[in-house]
Amino acid sequence: MPAARESLLDAAYTALAGGSWAAVRMVDVATAAGVSRQTLYNEFGGKDGLARALVRREADAYLSGVEQALTQPPGPADPGERLAAAAVWTVRAATENPLVRAVLTGCWEDRLPAPLRLDPAPPRPSRSLRPRAAERAETMAPLPSPVELLGQVRERSVRLLASQWPWGGPGELVRACDTAARLALAYVVAPAPAADVATVVRGALASAALSAPSRRAGALLPRRSPE
Repeated sequence: MPAARESLLDAAYTALAGGSWAAVRMVDVATAAGVSRQTLYNEFGGKDGLARALVRREADAYLSGVEQALTQPPGPADPGERLAAAAVWTVRAATENPLVRAVLTGCWEDRLPAPLRLDPAPPRPSRSLRPRAAERAETMAPLPSPVELLGQVRERSVRLLASQWPWGGPGELVRACDTAARLALAYVVAPAPAADVATVVRGALASAALSAPSRRAGALLPRRSPE
């Protein structure tokens, strides 16, 4: 039941926003979502399964936002500006969503789901009345580590900008995408206005473009879009 699943995740996120995960009760989540507690257990197997699914959804939404920043608006655009936009999105998403911040940095506040409990337990036989739910919860893939998530951001950036990059070969593109992602992460760890990271990313890319030995003659450096 996709609709019920999303409603339950929305209710769980709202409950977490109002307090700590330890205080979140399954019955309250089910009631807020307008479904039975049995439906909640059928979908997630238990509170740990709900936590894993919630964190994974927020991480996936963050990555979707990265892709949107790298591809919008449609049509030709300065790839340096797109990397700057993705960096701004990273800082804003981490500022507004504590789960995104935790997955990006590996620093989990006490009020968030305990990270060690987010790794699925090894499958085991169950005589529960909900064996399918227990199996589903236990076999879910582990959450990405900060290093893995950073790698996913870099890989998406390289893939989406490969046909537009004017300042060198694939190696320069990979380094530029990695630089932009790591600069954004630095601003997540040491908070500052999200707009500031765009200026820093532009400066770093401009320096890299000037020093790239294979830069095309006459290629334009990243420029700031009109505000």
